[in-house]
Amino acid sequence: MTVRLSQRVQRVSLSANAAAKSRATELRESGRDILDLTTGEPDFDTPEHIKQAACAAIAAGATKYTPTSGVKALRVAVQRKLRQENRLDYPLESIVIANGAKQIIFNAFAATLDDGDEVVVPTPYWPSFPDSVRFNGGKPVFIECALAEGCKLSPGRLEQHIGERTRWLILNGPGNPSGAVYNAAELQVLAEVLRRHPRVLILLDELYEHIRFDGQSAQSLLNVAPDLQPRCLLVGGVSKTYAMTGWRIGFGAGPQVLTTAMTVVQSQSTSGASSVGQAAALAAFEGGLDFLPAQVAAYQQRRDLLVTTLSDVEGLEVLEPQGGFFVFVRCAGLLGRFRPDGQRLTCDADVVAYLLEEGVAGVAGSAYGLSPWFRLSIATSTDNVAEAGRRIAVACGQLRGEP
Repeated sequence: MTVRLSQRVQRVSLSANAAAKSRATELRESGRDILDLTTGEPDFDTPEHIKQAACAAIAAGATKYTPTSGVKALRVAVQRKLRQENRLDYPLESIVIANGAKQIIFNAFAATLDDGDEVVVPTPYWPSFPDSVRFNGGKPVFIECALAEGCKLSPGRLEQHIGERTRWLILNGPGNPSGAVYNAAELQVLAEVLRRHPRVLILLDELYEHIRFDGQSAQSLLNVAPDLQPRCLLVGGVSKTYAMTGWRIGFGAGPQVLTTAMTVVQSQSTSGASSVGQAAALAAFEGGLDFLPAQVAAYQQRRDLLVTTLSDVEGLEVLEPQGGFFVFVRCAGLLGRFRPDGQRLTCDADVVAYLLEEGVAGVAGSAYGLSPWFRLSIATSTDNVAEAGRRIAVACGQLRGEP
């Protein structure tokens, strides 16, 4: 029997991050010494009070179905968090909980895109952005944001790429994979463009909001352009700040007509998010952020180690991240060189494959729409980051101009 796959599923592919992680895991399980710098998963454990809250919820019998839009107490906690941490006010009806921030994004596109509608996606991008658009019948429109621009979107290029079918703009900050952070002036000029196009919705992915290295508090487009709030979907969650990737709880805050439609979509796919996960997320939002400065300091130390080491490597150009879990590296200077075994490096995938052979697992920049680059995660131990930098430097030093 031949299984006929839909055109919809054939538009998308397995997450490159997941594929790279899987390959690194396979090699490690086979006995290879591989440093895994593929995924943005904190190496810190979920804070103890959050785990205890989940255990208490189980003991109390909070193991039943949950409301599709989320448990009310958690939505109230998100509402309070947005007011206190982000200086943003939302009615409770405008807040929805899902099985991770990825589902919030997917539900939003499912609720708003018709076939052929366009979504502006700055490059480099998180791979799930364009694939979520494609799966829901839309067309991603890419704007390359190069190294010279700090991998940030410029207002002129945004203006050029908004057309009659544009439904959304995606803004991700701190960026994945770039680590780019927009300042108030940069956000303001983007807002000026968006005001000229009132039909365009704005998706603000701010998962890494508290993982910043500039000493500043989290700042959103809505803090400098509050008039755009009726057109924005703010996406957040607990995965990165609270080291809760496996708990699968994300939230969206936006216009009520949108969050209501997103709830309808979710009601016909997964229904409400895990009761235990929501109890843990409630404890996270109610427990404060006292633990976070030490973790951010560790991420910054790892960033500095890796950036310093790789900046001295001939053939590499490093974009110093201002936030997030990643260091994004341009490797154009390595292309055309030969590995010790005589193989020629022709693209960033070749570079990543070579580094994997030398004991460091990363992800090719092509997965994020920008080549030739590669991404390395600093969400692993400081020792691993330091050793990974050393191995990459040694590996690059072994390359030759002739086979």
